[in-house]
Amino acid sequence: MTETNKAAGRNLVIIMSDEHNRDWSGCYGHALARTPHIDALAARGTRFSSAYCNSPICVPSRAAFATGRFVHDTGHWDNAFPYAGSPTSWHQLAREAGVRSTSIGKLHFRGGDDNGFSEEIIPLHVVDGIGDVKGAIRDPLPAKKGCDALARDAGPGLSEYARYDFQIRDRAVDYLKARALEQSDGESAPPFVLFVSLVMPHFPLIAPQDFYDQYANLSLDELTDTLQAPSVDHPVLLELQKYMNYDEYFDDESRSRALRAYLGMVSTIDAIVGDITSVVEGSSLSNNTCMAYTSDHGDNLGNRGLWGKSVMYEDSVAVPLILAGPDVPQGHVCSTPVSLVDFHPTVLDVLGIERPATDMADTLPGCSLQQLASTPDEPERAVFSEYHAAGACTGMFMLRCGAFKLVAYSGYAPQLFNLEDDPGEVRDLADQPEYAAVLASLREAMAAICDIEAVNRQVFEQQQALVERHGGRDAVLSGTDIPHTPAPV
Repeated sequence: MTETNKAAGRNLVIIMSDEHNRDWSGCYGHALARTPHIDALAARGTRFSSAYCNSPICVPSRAAFATGRFVHDTGHWDNAFPYAGSPTSWHQLAREAGVRSTSIGKLHFRGGDDNGFSEEIIPLHVVDGIGDVKGAIRDPLPAKKGCDALARDAGPGLSEYARYDFQIRDRAVDYLKARALEQSDGESAPPFVLFVSLVMPHFPLIAPQDFYDQYANLSLDELTDTLQAPSVDHPVLLELQKYMNYDEYFDDESRSRALRAYLGMVSTIDAIVGDITSVVEGSSLSNNTCMAYTSDHGDNLGNRGLWGKSVMYEDSVAVPLILAGPDVPQGHVCSTPVSLVDFHPTVLDVLGIERPATDMADTLPGCSLQQLASTPDEPERAVFSEYHAAGACTGMFMLRCGAFKLVAYSGYAPQLFNLEDDPGEVRDLADQPEYAAVLASLREAMAAICDIEAVNRQVFEQQQALVERHGGRDAVLSGTDIPHTPAPV
């Protein structure tokens, strides 16, 4: 099915965290976040300054990452529509090409399916293979329970997620040491792609004590320095904020604990990244292994009165993304907008696997990050994201192109931001006459990707059908809430 090119035999390690706000890293300019290992990876490679997820929630985002396709193309609408091996993923293509394709940690796919990996080590799938059916109830939005826990539990401690991430780290280190030993022994070892998928800094906002203590002396003013945008005023976002009313339970003391904990979890992830990258850098793998770091989405962290993800502001939809290794420019910052669907062609490019005819550019929207890093920046390249999950009374659609970001809502007024002049997304330009041409152009570009009204109708129909298959609205709402996916123990 495939032929390899001159890069055949190269390895790839992808590290993905969960809910890492792009700007809360040293290499992305955060004044407080201590991320020396992520920063060092960026120094050894290329950092993408305008990277995005394709849906700001776990299951749809990870399905887009795996398949290289937008959510409206695959139907993985929310956390109850998990990936189950179709459409074709990059891990399937890698395995079919003779590459050892391994995942360690969180997948958020449906368990029990052949998802394309040669092996899945301590995987985390959606709960019971079903996921969060309550999140599919959107018309009308139900009352959400348990939002007080985010503020109440924030602080130092050893959460189940931290324990799980340390297990993931240990298994990844062992795996890479074994691959390095194979290569140094002169064996004809097959190339490999390793997907290391962590769960922090996803809430609950609980950080290991030693990492929490690194930030214990920071004042609330220091902690909230970048979180000063006014509260949301768009009707769709007001409904979401009412549904996810986390911010009502925070006071100054709990807000300080929460942000220290988030920083502590970011530094915990950074230390894990360091443990993994040091095995590659200090072994025979260093000359023929590329490494990437990214996250599946961001976190609002109380900005605009919002916590978690689920919106199209940069805090939520932007992600860190770094690529390093042979043939990747070092110390480079690429301003070309990119997104997680770009990983599909990237994996094939790095591993030297020719893209199947059915997966060429006319059917997949992505482009190899390795190629984008090595060519002149394309600031006008468009990237796309969408959200159809918990808390959204209608579909949300985002298009980033050049300096501008369009956020369209099915049945509601859009938002338009100039990210160069207004990186904090404080000034909505959508109703200003002087930006009418920009708005029209971006709407036309979005319409070329999908019909947002038709997609929105399709989503609601399929979510309603899912709820009915589980007994209907009342039966689903009477079930147990899933505040977050429990980690394997």
